[in-house]
Amino acid sequence: MPVVKVNKKAVSRVAARHCWIYRSDIVGSGPMPPGGIVRVAGPRGELLGSALYSSLSQIALRMISFDAAEIDNDFWLSRLIAAEKLRQQMFPSNEAYRLVFGESDLLPSLIVDRYLDCFVIQTLSQGMDMLKPLWIQLLADRYKPKAIIERNEARVREMEGLPRVAGIVYGIDPGDVIITEGAVRVSIDLIRGQKTGWFLDQTENRIAAATYGRGRVLDCFTFQGGFALHLARSADQVLAIEVSGAALDKARHNAQLNSLDNIEFVEANVFDRLTELEAAGERFDVIVLDPPAFAKNRAAIEAAARGYKEINLRAIKLLTPGGTLITSTCSYHMSEDAFLNILAAASSDARRVSRILEKRTQSRDHPILISMPETYYLKCVVLSVA
Repeated sequence: MPVVKVNKKAVSRVAARHCWIYRSDIVGSGPMPPGGIVRVAGPRGELLGSALYSSLSQIALRMISFDAAEIDNDFWLSRLIAAEKLRQQMFPSNEAYRLVFGESDLLPSLIVDRYLDCFVIQTLSQGMDMLKPLWIQLLADRYKPKAIIERNEARVREMEGLPRVAGIVYGIDPGDVIITEGAVRVSIDLIRGQKTGWFLDQTENRIAAATYGRGRVLDCFTFQGGFALHLARSADQVLAIEVSGAALDKARHNAQLNSLDNIEFVEANVFDRLTELEAAGERFDVIVLDPPAFAKNRAAIEAAARGYKEINLRAIKLLTPGGTLITSTCSYHMSEDAFLNILAAASSDARRVSRILEKRTQSRDHPILISMPETYYLKCVVLSVA
């Protein structure tokens, strides 16, 4: 196995159990194949562990072990079993969950989502992509699934020199998969749906949101109706806004699956529709904001902050006194403190008083590796607005 020497800065990161080593921290190596597995050593040759090597990404090394472990099929299977056991502790009867969450499961750049007897995988680095046949075999042998589908359309693969591809890699086309989430049923297209078919990171937040359902509800960026379906069970009326007509078609189908006839789905730009609702004097008892990531890199933070400020300001103005705002950001680069400051500024500008009822994060099947802040990306805040 090739050996890569890294500097003291990288040694400190590895000692803290951070999984990434940047190209600028490599101080010496022999020939290394793109996507290969290498031993990582400190400046004096001391062994730090093993890593996946990328020839193109600025993240040159992704640590897969912090000792002298032999990296063979049993090693990978043991990591899969460990991830499985953690999910079984949290979700013994869940029909859909993230089985492997990359670095948090010490399987960097690997995503595996389970939907009943189907699996969706993403291999987001050169090294993990080379291991894709192994992961397909491990999943097939252990779970005997109906289908394994790869959803490797993520833009990050271009930084690794990898093509953006999707399709069935094992089994047969499962068609639409119907899962139960909390008290609602959802139909999911694993091959053509967003991400891996459903936004699993918001699962527990959607279920929790149902407890706030009452009166008139506005669900912004509803996608395929996630929050709207849960809230509609206890609300009088729900207005759900989404810019994608295709997503709304699925949302309407999901409402029919649950025999919910109190949701009005509207195809519109959320920013524009919030302005129109405010001008018309509309008011809501509960508003949900679940926008896409506005800040996908550090350079976009300032513009993202303006976007988050605008939609939250407009939403707060639309709330009845004592109304509830359920608002999220899925941008890692938007810190929790920064997001809370934006909400405070929006409340101040709207001349309203807001109190935090809950601070939530990504569902527990997306665990946060405490040594890697990059794994903490979803912030969800529930406010009571006077």
